[in-house]
Amino acid sequence: MMHIAALQTAVTAIGPDREPTAAELDAIEYEMPLIRAEVELLDAQISTLDRTPSELDQRRIRRARRRVLAARRTVANRCGAISPGVA
Repeated sequence: MMHIAALQTAVTAIGPDREPTAAELDAIEYEMPLIRAEVELLDAQISTLDRTPSELDQRRIRRARRRVLAARRTVANRCGAISPGVA
């Protein structure tokens, strides 16, 4: 039996018990509306996997897609307002 071992050192030098920094928590909080909208869209899509989507399902998916697009636009606009000129 061959054992598989990593030939290189780990990519991150920080241990697995590291807590998120304040900046990382702020970034998550900043993108939370987008995360919620994407989860809502995923829920709507999952609910129609095993059956043909009804008109109500299609409307729910369309609304969820619009919310994702709106949240992405909001995050992108806020990002541009915070750090203008950064590509």
